[in-house]
Amino acid sequence: MGHKESPALLVIDMVKDYFKEEAAYPITAHARKIIEPINGIIAVFRQRGWPIVFSTDAFKEGDFIFKGRMRPHSIAGTPGAQVVEELHRRAEDYWLPKPRFSAFFRTGLELWLRQRGVTLCAVAGIATNFCVLTTAMDALCHDFKAVILEDCSAASSPEIHQATLALYRKNPLYPLFRVMTSGQLLDSLQ
Repeated sequence: MGHKESPALLVIDMVKDYFKEEAAYPITAHARKIIEPINGIIAVFRQRGWPIVFSTDAFKEGDFIFKGRMRPHSIAGTPGAQVVEELHRRAEDYWLPKPRFSAFFRTGLELWLRQRGVTLCAVAGIATNFCVLTTAMDALCHDFKAVILEDCSAASSPEIHQATLALYRKNPLYPLFRVMTSGQLLDSLQ
């Protein structure tokens, strides 16, 4: 990647509704484990003045995606759609509610990133096999390099997380699309 990269950190769907014990979302236990690593990379991005984006589900009541097995959650404007307090989010970070899985879908994120000279999107959060992956794919579709941060993302099981990452570890888009730990990414950006 080289030292010329200008990265942004995209933290996906770390919202209160996914962390409620009574909600019993299968992702909750796994999502708790990535809070500390995400806060670690947030600190480095903040120190270096690189942009940090918190993009969160902001669904509507009766939304199309709730017509399947998924129960309504992370409804726009509700406390459950807010970023969890354990994450070190600040007012200067960009909070970007999103209507669907990808942080790029109908949000204006591409323009926001271009205005800041971003060339690489480092994607963290939940779930590895849904919103993290679709955000990384859409970053590529918008001509940004993409990295899925394996130690800063989680799925509903470790098996699904690892299987998703395995699909993309060796891919024809390398090095435009990579799976890396936060440490590996930071080393590559030195």
